[in-house]
Amino acid sequence: MNPTALQYLLAAVVVLPLLGAAGALLPAPPGLKGRGPGQAVLRHGVTVTGAVLAAALALAAGFDHDHPARMQATTDISWIPALDIRIHLGVDGISLPLVVLTALLTFLCALYSYFHMPKGPSPKAFVALLLTLEAGTLASFAVLDLMLFFLAFEMVLIPMYFLIARWGGAEKQAAAWKFILYTLLGSVVMLLGLLLIGVKSGTFDMVALATDNGPKAQLSHTVQLLAVLAIGIGLAVKSPLWPLHSWLPDAHTAAPTVGSVLLAGVLLKMGTYGFVRIALPITPEGMHTFAPYLAALAAIGIIYGSLACLALVRKGAGGDLKRLIAYSSVGHMGFVLLGIASMTPTGVNGALFANIAHGLITGLLFFLVGALKDRYGSTDLDTLAGSTGAALYGKAPRFGGLLAFGAVASLGIPGLAGFWGEMLAMFGAFRPAAGLSRPAFLTFMALAGLGTLLTAAYLLLVVRRVCMGGTPAAVEAVPAVEEGTATAAEAATVVPAAPAPVVPDLARYEYAAWTPLAVLTVLAGLWPAALLGLSDPAVQQLLGGGK
Repeated sequence: MNPTALQYLLAAVVVLPLLGAAGALLPAPPGLKGRGPGQAVLRHGVTVTGAVLAAALALAAGFDHDHPARMQATTDISWIPALDIRIHLGVDGISLPLVVLTALLTFLCALYSYFHMPKGPSPKAFVALLLTLEAGTLASFAVLDLMLFFLAFEMVLIPMYFLIARWGGAEKQAAAWKFILYTLLGSVVMLLGLLLIGVKSGTFDMVALATDNGPKAQLSHTVQLLAVLAIGIGLAVKSPLWPLHSWLPDAHTAAPTVGSVLLAGVLLKMGTYGFVRIALPITPEGMHTFAPYLAALAAIGIIYGSLACLALVRKGAGGDLKRLIAYSSVGHMGFVLLGIASMTPTGVNGALFANIAHGLITGLLFFLVGALKDRYGSTDLDTLAGSTGAALYGKAPRFGGLLAFGAVASLGIPGLAGFWGEMLAMFGAFRPAAGLSRPAFLTFMALAGLGTLLTAAYLLLVVRRVCMGGTPAAVEAVPAVEEGTATAAEAATVVPAAPAPVVPDLARYEYAAWTPLAVLTVLAGLWPAALLGLSDPAVQQLLGGGK
């Protein structure tokens, strides 16, 4: 495709959601109101996110797949000359899949919300916030200037805060404040690191800084250490890295369904993407020093997340299924961070693949858990299971089958998307970059392997309790009596059990919103080269100092 056309497509992907957010706040034209202004603005959200998805798919189709390491669809305009801050956009094999994933998940969330709007204030504000969140996330993956990255990184915080605080469930105010305070404090520290790099190197351009013979040469070892420490804290909060993760379970538990989908599916990826795009290529010496500590915390996070899920899934623990999926994200993102900490092409490619896989699978799981809450009025595991189990296989077989599929995909079974990223991340830890302690990384790999077993344990228990369950007794037990007595006939009388509650199976709009995620999970598992072929040349060049 013509480079100018690609340039316009990427600009449209970033700008269209902002324009759509502004349009959502305007009165709907009389002929487009439908059943009312609320329906009109929700339709507006579906239309805008659909247009953004179409532009992202056209961008992916026109992308030069023979040269994925080269920045394409670039725009480079001077913005603040005195500080050399530029409006610099572009995508390569690392960022393109994340752009498409963000556009897809936001469109599916808008489509789901059109049929099932969460309870809360006006749909106008909801759609405007959703589109602003999409714009900030897409910009984070598309910008190539450190200051623009920081602005886009911060742009998503306010919309997500209000989505949790205004449309969330129980304890939503406390969860929203915890989310905003953690991420804002982390971002302030990250800004100091970004400014340090810009002041010492004389530029904020990420492409120039990633080359060995560019401004990066002016960054001393001490400067790189300080920069990685500051930037890493901000990115680790968003990733989330143990022990900076505690905001995540509360935010997920309180957020509306679409908020949880976007938080897990794309917002967490902004932190790990920052490690790959900024920390690894721009401050390699500092990253090399801190890599063992990052890997250790990632391995602890894998085990911690799995043990927390096992504690929640126990009978009588009063565990919340939504909270369990949130803790599982801590473990899954630990694999991503472990792959990045290995500083090898294998590990980093595994991290990028696991990013996409986690977005697809966990996005699907949060959709399903939200729908389960709508059907049962609760996501408490003991309430769902009761004495015999929710038995979704019998009551809503398609719903139960899809939930079991999501759980199996999340535990990393071969043939589905969750397998490849985690396996490659562990391979990267098996043979880390030169200069890193191999015995230490072998220990981290062993802990990650144990984490996969624990993950399988708690997810299979979820399937057992929620999908299978038991069968209610058909008759009441009666005491034995002697044959021929007056009560024999009474004893033979069966008393039917109370009918099981009716649980609606999948609706058409749920099929439409969830099928793409299930299909892509299978395709990515069966054809991993589609993603690895894009990311590997770009990763090789990034780790090779732009060569």
